Amino acid sequence: MVFSSFHFLFWFLPFCLIVYALARKKERNLVLLFFSIVFYAYGAMQTPFHLYLILISVVVNWVLGLLMEQKRPQKKLWLMIGLIWDFGCLFVFKYTDFFIKNLNHLPLVNLPLTHLVLPLGISFFTFQIASYLIDVYRGTVRAEYSLIDLGTYILMFPQLIAGPIVRFSDVQKELHDRRVRKKEFVDGLFLFIIGLGRKVMLANMLSYLWNDLAAVGYESISTPAAWMGIFAYSMQLYFDFSGYSQMAIGMGLMLGFHFPQNFNHPYLSTSMTEFWRRWHMTLGGWFREYVYIPLGGNRCSKQRMYFNMFVVWTLTGFWHGADWNFILWGMLLFCLLAVEKAGLGKWLSAHKGIAHLYMIFWIPVSWALFAITDLKQVGIFIGRLFGIGGEVLMKNDYVNYFHSYGKFLILGLLFCTAAPQNLYRMLRRSKHPYAPYVTAALMLAILGGSCYCLYKGMNNPFMYFQF
Repeated sequence: MVFSSFHFLFWFLPFCLIVYALARKKERNLVLLFFSIVFYAYGAMQTPFHLYLILISVVVNWVLGLLMEQKRPQKKLWLMIGLIWDFGCLFVFKYTDFFIKNLNHLPLVNLPLTHLVLPLGISFFTFQIASYLIDVYRGTVRAEYSLIDLGTYILMFPQLIAGPIVRFSDVQKELHDRRVRKKEFVDGLFLFIIGLGRKVMLANMLSYLWNDLAAVGYESISTPAAWMGIFAYSMQLYFDFSGYSQMAIGMGLMLGFHFPQNFNHPYLSTSMTEFWRRWHMTLGGWFREYVYIPLGGNRCSKQRMYFNMFVVWTLTGFWHGADWNFILWGMLLFCLLAVEKAGLGKWLSAHKGIAHLYMIFWIPVSWALFAITDLKQVGIFIGRLFGIGGEVLMKNDYVNYFHSYGKFLILGLLFCTAAPQNLYRMLRRSKHPYAPYVTAALMLAILGGSCYCLYKGMNNPFMYFQF
């Protein structure tokens, strides 16, 4: 069950909100936990073991958190056991076949692949569980004594599958004492609808251009078509993931939780450093807090700082996917960030116009590595970006592609800016008597347009579900 489905929109979510509103305050975590388990069970119908795995993980981490709270001399032991369990599960399901495939390149090695199905959202909830254990070990949060409350935090369906990655300290107070205010409920509902529109009416529409190029074959497309395609993919990924995050944050508000912001108009950035402070901010914050700073951060020698950055970006690439293209993607980002750290960043900040051109080039090129898992095809596509390769089948193919998808590319560019958000905020804050009606009409139009697209079958799973 995905957020952009009729089952979720008109059955699961309304029923959950009604039961949640009718429940007594002390029962709301139990209600939310129940619906979260149902939500995950629906997605794991073909692999019920995945549901048992995540429930066992909740219990294991709950027990270990309590042991760290009570057995102080053995805190490190319990932490290590918890991290081995959490990251061990992630490694087994996500990376076993990657290592087997690479080992099989060695002489006399021919190991069978496991073909394990990746549990939904395992990369996200593993990081979330691990952050809880580490924070309890550090003493920055108290261990949660209620299994129901901890289970609610870990399994909360709005952000369970694809983030944002919510640290326990972000919601600890609200787990025990929260109120659902009318204004925040409406704000949450509107954020949910806007996120749905970004996903269904922008991301899904832009996906067709990229899929068309892949179907034709990268070796057969022209250079303008290749650039149009990778720009379309860049915007598709942004609207897909930021749309999901907005929907999750909106549902959090409807339930009385304030989840952290995950995107802040990243395509307006003037450097890769700034971009990764604006893109998937909860993931960047997690790596900064639990990897970069413990390694020494930037409070060390320059050589050590660059090593710390190398570790973070290698892990960031590998976290996104068990393929070499993701590792190379992380390495490319490390190189760009290292060069900016060495002095280019200061120069870019003083030359904003050139900085935007720099980002217009590097963002889509970096996403090409992210999008195409076959390294040979990556080489062919990047060659096409620079006019290198064999004969183009249709030299004016980009004209046909622009005729079909140009309006979505233009809309995508517009919605990458802050203008639509500023307009929405202006309407919400306006004291004009007609402003609420205009806002409501706009939300109904987005919801209606999204439902029409869903009815016509114009839907794809959220891209980050695969991670």
